[in-house]
Amino acid sequence: MRDDPQLAGLPVTPAPWQLQGRGYISLLRFDDQGEQQDRFLPRSLAGRRSRSPYAWLMFVDYRHSEVGPYHELLFIPGSFPFEDGQRHLSISRIFVSSPASVVSGRANWGIPKDLAEFEVRYGVDGLDRVKVSRGGRLFAELDFKSYPLPLPFSGGLIPAGLRTLGQHCGSQSFIYAPSASGVVRPASLRRAWSDAEEFPLLARARPVLTVGVSQFRMQFPVARILPLATP
Repeated sequence: MRDDPQLAGLPVTPAPWQLQGRGYISLLRFDDQGEQQDRFLPRSLAGRRSRSPYAWLMFVDYRHSEVGPYHELLFIPGSFPFEDGQRHLSISRIFVSSPASVVSGRANWGIPKDLAEFEVRYGVDGLDRVKVSRGGRLFAELDFKSYPLPLPFSGGLIPAGLRTLGQHCGSQSFIYAPSASGVVRPASLRRAWSDAEEFPLLARARPVLTVGVSQFRMQFPVARILPLATP
């Protein structure tokens, strides 16, 4: 995480948050013995990831949140042991377009958010295209396509243990279980490019499954915060 002058003095908007929007979720398979999945991990989680070759990539367009609308790109490399005695998925790299989301995401849930600029264009030659930059320097490009087969879903049907995430931030461990409901559609990730200096190298991954979430409602609850275990 980097400090940014735009973040100075911004207040924390406390949890819980209620969010609405749309986005895409892709399951990726890496074939590089975990080299890219292990990039950007905090030192306290390094070497502790489950050895699965699968990871998650998400692009989210929040239309409504406690800090207003914003875009988000995130990477989940796998699961890790946490201070509650359980293994949880954990976000290792995440960019958002809102300074307020950066500040509150770090404080409320220990999520390592950084600020970036997003260019999002829907329906260009049948594709939804996302470009992400920092300081005018492009570091990620994604092309998604969704298909007209809407299916309702309810995250409340998924046990909390399967949707619980964990983060290490400073000397604290954050445990939280978002819930969501909405409409999903079959989709595909047609193109994924990234600069390895800012994001795991997506060229090393193969998309296995992608869904488009055309509309959702999500709640991010108050996190359970525990002291970081001494290694």
